[in-house]
Amino acid sequence: MRTIYPVFRYADARAATDWLCAAFGFRVHAVHEGPDGTVAHAELVFGTGMIMVGAGTGPGARPADDDYAVYVCVDDVDAHHERARAAGAEVAREPFDTDYGSRDYVARDLAGNVWSFGTYRA
Repeated sequence: MRTIYPVFRYADARAATDWLCAAFGFRVHAVHEGPDGTVAHAELVFGTGMIMVGAGTGPGARPADDDYAVYVCVDDVDAHHERARAAGAEVAREPFDTDYGSRDYVARDLAGNVWSFGTYRA
């Protein structure tokens, strides 16, 4: 059972949901529309993790490239990186090997949120 759900807000939550699936490999678990047909709330899954996406704006200030909000474990960092780049993700840091045995990369989503992807599993 999941106990932590990172929440991301986007001006166009439907476009963000589609993009997160195309670029980062999420899949839609649920979408709840508002009265005007926009996405009021969506739940996206990746492996055993889940994020929530909603309409609105984020905190406003663009975070630094190393100030990521979420770390996502992936099996093949290089393939994931290529998928994200092909979908137009802004890669903030190309794939690299860490001194603790993980392979990681860092990318921004459509709203400028910083995501880190890697092989490290806590």
